[in-house]
Amino acid sequence: MNATGSEMQAAALHHARSASSRRSRIGALAAAIWLGSTGVGVHAADSLDSLFEEPEPESMDELFTDEADAADKPDEATAAKEPATPAQRAEPAATHFGGFFENKLAYTYARPKHWSLARNTLELSLDGSLNGMNWKVSGRAVWDPVFDFEDYYPHKVEDDQQFEASVRETYIDISRGDLDFRIGRQHIIWGEMVGLFFADVVSAKDMRELVLQEFDILRIPQWAVRAEYFQDELHAEFVWIPYMTYNEVGEPGAEFFDVELPDFVPAQNFRYRRDRPHALDDGAYGVRFTYLLDGWDLSAFHYNSRDAMPAFARTLDVAPEPFLTLREVHERIAQTGATLAKDFGSFVLKAEAIYTRNKPVGVDDPADTDGLLRTDLLDYVVGLEWALANEGRFNLQAFQRWFPDHERTMVDDDLQSGLSLLLSRRFGNHWEPELLWITSVDHSDSLLRAKLKWLSGGNWNLALGVDVFDGDPGGMFGNYDTRDRVYTELRLTF
Repeated sequence: MNATGSEMQAAALHHARSASSRRSRIGALAAAIWLGSTGVGVHAADSLDSLFEEPEPESMDELFTDEADAADKPDEATAAKEPATPAQRAEPAATHFGGFFENKLAYTYARPKHWSLARNTLELSLDGSLNGMNWKVSGRAVWDPVFDFEDYYPHKVEDDQQFEASVRETYIDISRGDLDFRIGRQHIIWGEMVGLFFADVVSAKDMRELVLQEFDILRIPQWAVRAEYFQDELHAEFVWIPYMTYNEVGEPGAEFFDVELPDFVPAQNFRYRRDRPHALDDGAYGVRFTYLLDGWDLSAFHYNSRDAMPAFARTLDVAPEPFLTLREVHERIAQTGATLAKDFGSFVLKAEAIYTRNKPVGVDDPADTDGLLRTDLLDYVVGLEWALANEGRFNLQAFQRWFPDHERTMVDDDLQSGLSLLLSRRFGNHWEPELLWITSVDHSDSLLRAKLKWLSGGNWNLALGVDVFDGDPGGMFGNYDTRDRVYTELRLTF
């Protein structure tokens, strides 16, 4: 399972076009994109609240077109019958300016107590159409001043997380008959479950806050060429990624860095190396087929890439004194999977399964040269969701990971099981509490997320929440037992 400490369907096909923007806004966006070309670290799209909310699709067009696109897209039959007049053809295409600003504060109250976030995120986007092509340009800047008043973190963590700027979704859309092409940096989402990642194998993720971020912040777009073919109820998709984007996992000493350093190695005798291959032969490719059959949304895919989630190879020298080198490893893996979804009226069923080949996993063997073993594994998850009164949701998921060739020295058990539960409801026009609980059955560790949202009814929202980790080290969440925190979120969308 693409869960915390290891690694966690379809993105909108078109993007809205409306209202023109001012030159000053374009200048601001250009500045953000310029900053992004010089920075590191990126985040991504889609939120937990968006999952399981769509009614059963009745056609392939409905399945792969979001509501915003449908609202802005002219009726195709009308457009075919009414060609544009010369005046209309001469009129410049409309552009749309948008984005959001978010402030998030977090205080870790488990000992040692400390401020862990004061992050400010600004994302700007501009999209439109030109000469029959749709286009989008977007960028994001992040500034976290928590390091200015909190001395809890090492300097390398500050360098990694205090400021970053990045290019977000930036692409052109071209249609040729039954084929649609999207070229550029884009989100490619092949799986959606609540709270965790399974079949979402193409997206890179920002895991520096585990799965505690909203998915539109957490997901990172890939530089890709995507071709899509639509025929009746069939949707075929081919993806090529010439330049890989990898998961962001932070630096040793960060709040949710996944590797615990041994006590017998002095801090000055530790070295951490990032190794992220970006050559053309390090790229990725994949294919997915989706078919809508009697209300069943079925898909199958194959994806070959370097693993976006790093494993950590270790080299330990003991003489004249202990010296540890930890290195990110992104081995080439192959992932074959399938997903299904069905709306039964009173509830929605979703399931995903993914078989991964040649994935490096940790071993507890001092004699092993790098502490890693390449093996195969199978992840699968089944989810049920019921719609409740007052826009409420009740979601239940069960998931497992199985190693068919498990060896005794492997850190992970041969079979790992987990459960998750989501409950939310709207009270009045503004208040919406939400509770998410995820547990690893084998290790009896868990994550409890409780959040109270205040929805303005306009373009800004506020949330107050608490994240509680429980359990012993070794499970998905037990390693973070001292990371319990309270937080606030304020978001303005424009």
